Formats: sequence, C-alpha cells, structure tokens
Amino acid sequence: MHEEEGGVAEPIGVDPQLSVLYAQVASSDPRMAFDEGGVMHQFGTKGSFGKVYLGDVARAALRSLGTHDPPIFIRMPRVDEQNWELACETDEIKMRISSSHYWGFGLFAKCFLNKIVMEGSLPTRARCAMDIVSSLGRNPWEPFRVKTFERATSGLMAVHTSSWDGLISLARESMSDDITRLQDSVHGMRGVDEAGDVLLDSADEALDRAREALADKNTPAVDRALSRASSAIVRADPNSDFGSMERELLGD
Repeated sequence: MHEEEGGVAEPIGVDPQLSVLYAQVASSDPRMAFDEGGVMHQFGTKGSFGKVYLGDVARAALRSLGTHDPPIFIRMPRVDEQNWELACETDEIKMRISSSHYWGFGLFAKCFLNKIVMEGSLPTRARCAMDIVSSLGRNPWEPFRVKTFERATSGLMAVHTSSWDGLISLARESMSDDITRLQDSVHGMRGVDEAGDVLLDSADEALDRAREALADKNTPAVDRALSRASSAIVRADPNSDFGSMERELLGD
C-alpha cells in the first residue's frame, strides 16, 4: 500500500517509486524562517516573517540531498512552530518532510516525529537514507515512545527498521561495488610503469579511506575518497589524455 493523499502512509523502504520513512526528532533546532511564498530562509533574513523549528532530522534530510532547490513550506506552522510540511527537490529526487507531534501534546521537541517521503531514483533515495543516519549519529527509526509511534505511523517497529535498513543496505552495496570496480582497475594497471604505480598507490590509499567511510555510513566521505581514487587512476592510465600530460610534466 502506498501513501494516500492526506492520509497516514505505512513505512516503505526499497520500492521502485517512492520511500516513506518515519523518524524520531531529538532536537528542535535549527530555528528557521520563511517568506510569503513559503520559501525557507535563515532566521532573520530580510523579507522573511515566519518562524519555524526545523529539527535535527529535517536538517539532516535536506543536507542529504546535496545541491537542491530552496525548500518550500507547503503547510506553514501556525501556533505550533514545530508542526509543518515542506517540499524540496533535485534533478534526481523529490522530498517532502512533515513534522507533527505523536505524544505529549507537542510540549517537548522529543514529542515530534518527521515523515520523509522521497520519490525518484532508488539509488539516490538509498544514499539519502544512509546519509541521514550518518549525519544524526543515531537510528532515527528508534522512538522515545514505541507504541504511540507505531500507532501514529501505521507501522510496527520491525517494519520501520526494515524500511530504513533496506535502503541503507542498498546504498552500501552500491558504494561497495564502486570501490571494487576501482580496485580492479588499480590491479589491472599495476606494473605498466613506475610513475603510474606511484599514482596507483595514491588510489589504493583513497580506496582504503572509502572503505573506512563506508563502514561509518558516511556517504559524503565515501564519495570524496572515490573521486580521489578515480582521479589518480585516470592520471595513471597511459592511454588517457591526463595520463599523457602527467608523464610530460614528469619528464617521461
């Protein structure tokens, strides 16, 4: 069953079309603002008038998108500044995040949960889920009030766990495959020449950093390490333009 307009959706992880994830909010910070069109701004920005508490989960979710369009509140907070819904997108994914209390009448930040709906590329959704967990440093699907969380989200804890874990596993497998592919390239190019082997040593070091970052579920660090490794491999390839240039600079 997929999400119904205006209704509560059950948790959905690995799915061809969309993912629906629920997360426990631990902190209401940061405090943000929005303008008449609902566009989110830093608090105190000229032309903004609203006030909203974004929370740690939503902040991590937006950061997981990388470069993205300005988030827009499609349901603006009224009396409760931690009760809202926003939308944000990139070329690959659309994300909607809503915040609402599920116990304690919304008197504390930890009374709140976020629903994160992602539509678009499954690999990108998986990487976002993994990055959110890494950024928070905790399992966001583990609530402070289990039974009330389950009732509010129409999902048992086993389903919440499998939804998040399924996406994280998919992201880990994809990045592990990228590391293996680059490592195979390094092995295949070894011994061509001494200058190339020096560059391949740098690629090996970067791939080791990528494995360490992957173990920590740190997708940005994995991406940076893979980029360094890929660059070193290209420079070490005598058949590439960059490889030829490298050898000219080294006087070969």
